[in-house]
Amino acid sequence: MRYLSTIIIALFSSLLTEAQTYEIGLYGGGTNFIGDVGKSNYIAPNAPFIGGIAKWNRSPRHAFRASVVFANLEAADDASDDPRRQQRDYEFNSTFVEASLGIEYTFWDYDLHNSFTKPATPYLYTGFTYFYHDVFRLDTSEDELVNIGSEGNFAIPMVVGFKALVTNSIIVAAELGARYTFTNNLDGSYLGDGESSSFGNINNNDWYMFTGLTVTYTFGRQPCYCGF
Repeated sequence: MRYLSTIIIALFSSLLTEAQTYEIGLYGGGTNFIGDVGKSNYIAPNAPFIGGIAKWNRSPRHAFRASVVFANLEAADDASDDPRRQQRDYEFNSTFVEASLGIEYTFWDYDLHNSFTKPATPYLYTGFTYFYHDVFRLDTSEDELVNIGSEGNFAIPMVVGFKALVTNSIIVAAELGARYTFTNNLDGSYLGDGESSSFGNINNNDWYMFTGLTVTYTFGRQPCYCGF
């Protein structure tokens, strides 16, 4: 019986160490906006986000990655250090959904099938992002931003992070990600009744940031790392 138990444990451990081609899990943390309303800090999360993430570890140096995130994005001039923004006192609160697809590159070999080590490495991620968000307009009669509907836009994700295999099947990662959007109107600064209702720098597009953690479960047979 003792020998049978040893064999079963060995087989189970072998399956765990080989079952690490794919990942699926949760992605959550905080967001902040960088534009013409609110703070100008690049890293200042003030609203939550939560979503799901999946990866295909195609080689020890790269993985294909997809994620869907539900988030809030908010900004208020009274939280800014700029006296001009404080005096203006605009604010908005937007809900949005983001879908992102791209490639994650690791700085070092990240071989999940090595049973002798628990790998850890910094990484970069980029690709394509589509997000559906609230649209705002400056109501000049009330001198405030009003929600007038919703629309979709594209963005480029630029992410840096650090991930580590903490158990035989659980990976934890911390990451900081910027999204450069193809719109200058997440805050309503470039949509109104005319030129008089625009404000801020109309030549710069808006950004938003994600600061958070991913926790993923890894599974699947060991691939043949060949071709690409």
